[in-house]
Amino acid sequence: MSQPAARAAEPLAAQFQTNPPRDVPTRRNTELVLLGFAAFIVTIALVLVEANQEQQLTWSIVWLGLAYLAIFAAAHLAVRKWAPYADPVLLPCVALLNGIGLVMIHRIDLALAERAAQNGKDYTPAVTAQVLFTVISLVFFVVVLVVVNDHRTLTRYGYTAGLVGIIALALPALLPSSLSEVNGAKVWLKLPGFSIQPGEFAKILLMIFFASFLVSKRDLFMVAGKKFLGVELPRARDLGPILIAAIACIGILVFEKDLGTSLLFFSVILMMLYVATERIIWVVLGLSFFVGGCVIAYNLFTHVQQRVANWLDPLATYDKLGGGYQIAQGLFGLGTGGIGGTGLGAGRPDMVPEANTDFITAAIGEELGFIGLAAVLMLYLLVAMRGMRSALAVRDTFGKLLGGGLAFTMVMQIFVVVGGVTKLIPETGITAPFLSKGGSSLLANYILVALLLRVSDAARRPAARPKPQPQQQAPIAEAHTVLVQRPPADGSAQG
Repeated sequence: MSQPAARAAEPLAAQFQTNPPRDVPTRRNTELVLLGFAAFIVTIALVLVEANQEQQLTWSIVWLGLAYLAIFAAAHLAVRKWAPYADPVLLPCVALLNGIGLVMIHRIDLALAERAAQNGKDYTPAVTAQVLFTVISLVFFVVVLVVVNDHRTLTRYGYTAGLVGIIALALPALLPSSLSEVNGAKVWLKLPGFSIQPGEFAKILLMIFFASFLVSKRDLFMVAGKKFLGVELPRARDLGPILIAAIACIGILVFEKDLGTSLLFFSVILMMLYVATERIIWVVLGLSFFVGGCVIAYNLFTHVQQRVANWLDPLATYDKLGGGYQIAQGLFGLGTGGIGGTGLGAGRPDMVPEANTDFITAAIGEELGFIGLAAVLMLYLLVAMRGMRSALAVRDTFGKLLGGGLAFTMVMQIFVVVGGVTKLIPETGITAPFLSKGGSSLLANYILVALLLRVSDAARRPAARPKPQPQQQAPIAEAHTVLVQRPPADGSAQG
């Protein structure tokens, strides 16, 4: 090491020796206690469902609660080992949301099974498959924590992730309806024995791509062009990426008939672009392109017109095929629940079509009321807030963009879901993360949470202490001259 560098490192090393940094607590025990509290709430909710449905209370409910706790305790041990400094609130909030979803799916199963029995038919409970999907999702959750030991390594695969994400997003639109369409939306990939929604995984891949792209090309979006009304507009040649994103999202709306996914993707892209550049003009231009594309799609395609008609007045199309029956029934359920709800197991959520998937928030609002639904939304807000906090605290730009995009995705998904159920925006068909029935959404969102935990681990992990520098000998040219007295020749010393 050169002499100036060694001298510059000496004060820093001395500071750490005299005032060593305080060890940051991992807070893993706090996470374990919160997981136990989540398991307690889920068990009590299951007891209330069984009691209100006049089912016999048995010790099996306690065992189910313990099994739920054991599953997430295993996830906790994985976080403790491979992401010890991760945020302690994220996993318990996700576990509670997942547990509430399982309870509601079980509650709707009881109602549908009773209706099937009255009609002399058999009914297969959906909650069994959902529990299996939860276990599989947690396995992938652990795999992501183990494989991605540093989120910055994902930048190496940015363009590959973008290519795979675009293919996964476009594949259902290119396949025939027999292999991709369910309930009017072409977002599925039907394989022998199971089906999967590739768009759920495409959102994560595209976020990785856009984060790495914006890190490397940030200066491109910072260059200002001409001024209009005092606002610096981007240069025309720099509008290519946002135009491509707008066209892709409009294509999803038109060809896959999926408003929710197109709205989600475009909003995440705009959010990441704004975080990278801090220029509001990109958001204004992006929204203008998207709204203009939606207006054109409305005038050209009948299924878009049908969605808008159901949104404006669901009662006017109540009895029509593909009309507003589902939206109207969901609003009736929310109105029945009122402020406090009818109580778990005491409502009629089975009156709403697809109550355990698209409209599970309507079922929660009916039986838990406005208070219960607001509490569930607060859990999502907690997840997003802690994720944003980690994104702000992480030291690298890629981690800030990726963490911010992942956290914003969680908020945007639940906004699109609840907005469609409450008639704030047109019905989207997207599912509520961790609540709704379905394996693709659950698996993709657990992968999303694993990446968010990895970013938060990097944000909270203390910086490595500088190694103490060995004492450096001065070069001969800089050494001081020392005079040494020669001893007498006879060997006797003068006293």
